[in-house]
Amino acid sequence: MLTGFKQPVSVLVVIYTAALDVLLLERADFPGHWQSVTGSRDGDETLRETAIREVAEETGLDARCYELADWQRQNVYEIYPKWRHRYPPGITQNTEHVFGLQLPQQVAVQLSPREHLGYQWLVWQQAADKVFSPSNRAAILELPERTG
Repeated sequence: MLTGFKQPVSVLVVIYTAALDVLLLERADFPGHWQSVTGSRDGDETLRETAIREVAEETGLDARCYELADWQRQNVYEIYPKWRHRYPPGITQNTEHVFGLQLPQQVAVQLSPREHLGYQWLVWQQAADKVFSPSNRAAILELPERTG
């Protein structure tokens, strides 16, 4: 992989509570657009390591202290044109791996101001309606099934 570029392999980490409240973050580079934790793999990290790192970077939470589950779900999607310059030339698709992180209840988070402008906890149905990414919406809509 060329240096200086993102890998077209990422994680999506849906952070939620036992009551199915979902944490959403507002993107600093796309104000008004909300999402779960997401980010590209660095180097030879495992996907789990990527999920733990991204949760820490974006929220200040240590995912190792909670239930982090690999949902064994992959989404391949077209990278938004506005972000393609971050990837090696000719790369137009990304493979996203979905994880869930269950917390006992809502907690305050420490945002990375470079990445996010704000956060909010919403009940799962409202969170699904608010996110801009179709794969993020689909993952949130799976929560009731995944949590029994």
